Amino acid sequence: MTDDDYVIEAEDLRRTYAGGFEAVTGITFRAARGEIFALLGTNGAGKTSTVELLEGLARPDGGSVRVLGHDPYSERAAVRPRIGVMLQEGGFPAELTVAETTRMWAGCTSGARPVGEALETVGLTRRSDVRVKQLSGGEKRRLDLALALLGRPEVLFLDEPTTGLDAEGRRETWELVRTLRDTGTTVLLTTHYLEEAEGLADRLAIMHEGRIAAEGRVDEVVAAQPSHISFELPDGFLAGDLPPLAPLGISSHETVGRTIRLRTFELQRAATGLLLWAQEQRVELRGLGVRSASLEEAFLHIAKDQETTG
Repeated sequence: MTDDDYVIEAEDLRRTYAGGFEAVTGITFRAARGEIFALLGTNGAGKTSTVELLEGLARPDGGSVRVLGHDPYSERAAVRPRIGVMLQEGGFPAELTVAETTRMWAGCTSGARPVGEALETVGLTRRSDVRVKQLSGGEKRRLDLALALLGRPEVLFLDEPTTGLDAEGRRETWELVRTLRDTGTTVLLTTHYLEEAEGLADRLAIMHEGRIAAEGRVDEVVAAQPSHISFELPDGFLAGDLPPLAPLGISSHETVGRTIRLRTFELQRAATGLLLWAQEQRVELRGLGVRSASLEEAFLHIAKDQETTG
């Protein structure tokens, strides 16, 4: 991939607030054209401070940022018409209808798509004559998204896009985001829903205390955490009767009553070895559970590890 394929580039990016608090402490990452990049982190990790720099709302205190080849702060006029921004809360006039709000926003957007098309995209056509104050929280989020998409953006910033949506609305939004990605739009996503990041993101970065603690494809970040196997010891067997665990690729284990819990980075090898042993012993591994690591486990491990070492 060449440098021209990257439409978001942050290099040693820093942001410091009054009093000397450094919210972003020298982070570096890039997002490619037609890619969904998720920026994750606990509250106070620096996500919002970072996104505001990417959107050109503030000047970095160190390092550099480029969006579509331009500095989004000093060259805002070249960047703003080509990006879409969905904030956590839009703050729309309560007395305007959905259609009036969209029409007003379209008047401030270069090359805006028709109002009807924008509302149809997010499933708000039937609510076009409803006043904003009468919308549910989920419907307001759909309106936020419709306005972010008005200018057919090349880069779309989504800040907690599915907060307040029900399960169906969340799935519909996910499908829309995937469609945008497939048509070449780069999406930078922040979310507290880890399953959302796991299901949508091509790559992600996990921030903690202003730094990037992990970055890469979702499977790469998850693969750094062990998978799990658990089962009940067969009647008449003790933990010491199990086959040697290390040769099966099992890195650690614990016993809780009659339940054995194993951790491994070689799930297929470990599970196969245990099942062959059980077959040879002619016993059943009751309550057998086998699962890969998850993004949630990786996220929690990184947060805990950073706190311990910090």
